[in-house]
Amino acid sequence: MTATGADGRLPATMRAVRFDSVTGDLSLQEVPVRAPDVDEVVVKIAACGICNSDLDRIDGRVTPVLPVFTPGHEAAGVVVAVGERVSLWAPGDRVVLAAGRECGHCAECRVGGGPDDCADPHLMAVHCDGAWAEYVTTSATALVGVPDSIPLEQATVLSGSVSTPYGAIDTARLRPAEAVGVWGLGALGTHLVQLARICGASPIIALDPRPVARERALGRGADVALDPANRQVTSYIKEITKGRGLDVAFDLVGCPSTFGQAREVLRKRGRLVMVSASPDTQEVGRELPLARNDQIVVGHTGYRVTHLEGVVELMERGRLDIDGSISAILPLEQVIEGVRRMREHDDAPIRVLLRP
Repeated sequence: MTATGADGRLPATMRAVRFDSVTGDLSLQEVPVRAPDVDEVVVKIAACGICNSDLDRIDGRVTPVLPVFTPGHEAAGVVVAVGERVSLWAPGDRVVLAAGRECGHCAECRVGGGPDDCADPHLMAVHCDGAWAEYVTTSATALVGVPDSIPLEQATVLSGSVSTPYGAIDTARLRPAEAVGVWGLGALGTHLVQLARICGASPIIALDPRPVARERALGRGADVALDPANRQVTSYIKEITKGRGLDVAFDLVGCPSTFGQAREVLRKRGRLVMVSASPDTQEVGRELPLARNDQIVVGHTGYRVTHLEGVVELMERGRLDIDGSISAILPLEQVIEGVRRMREHDDAPIRVLLRP
């Protein structure tokens, strides 16, 4: 049995963007709406972001798991139907969707663990259809409530481009007054600067070759913005940190040059957090300095539902302002244009959203 909205039923079909990984075709199609299982919900999508990971699959840098699927994993909307075992959500609830849901098969899931405990979470637009569509059916545990004070379009940005850097800060165990460097000032890096400021990091040094990105980071809380191509950048960082170096370096680019630069300016007991990675081989460097200085290199991917809850809380309390993070909102029919703007960095967008 399924609880549904006021009209008592879901539509049979919906509009959804479909990507065929064999032909490379990206098109808007009419597809069935999947009714929720006993522990699932159906969400009517208000908006969904276009993320670089979507582009990686569309452009062939990452091989998709599914041959044909709906992209999109940063979404928010309104619950319209719930499965019979769902008690936390009801039609009309405003929610933001986490990208991952529990697999249901790993050891953690077998003892009742949720998506934050799952060893092999299934991701929207990877293992199942995403949210460039009118509706999405997902696990009831993969939702976070959105208060009326937060526009659903802004809640969309919280899912992924804000919650991932929030999770990276958690991984880094960042403390107040620690010196932070952020390499790469796209959506993740820009929001990481904001979140590091909220956490009391000092100083915050933002690095990106694009002047517009550096200027934006200064407006979001960076104390200094540098061009990593400058040959004096490591000495500048040492000077800014009074000779000590960085407590935490966040590499959101993942290429050998940024990794090496970040590694070079770490202080004793410093942590280098790799939030992104490229296909290139990374050289950590000589092990002795790492061991002698108690330095840590750690990877970070994605976020947990608890991280998404955290950024919703920060925004609701007025600590986090992302008014300027939405560069454009386009209808589903203009998906090709939205992808082009993100791919070509047209006007250095943070996030372009699609609205059904």
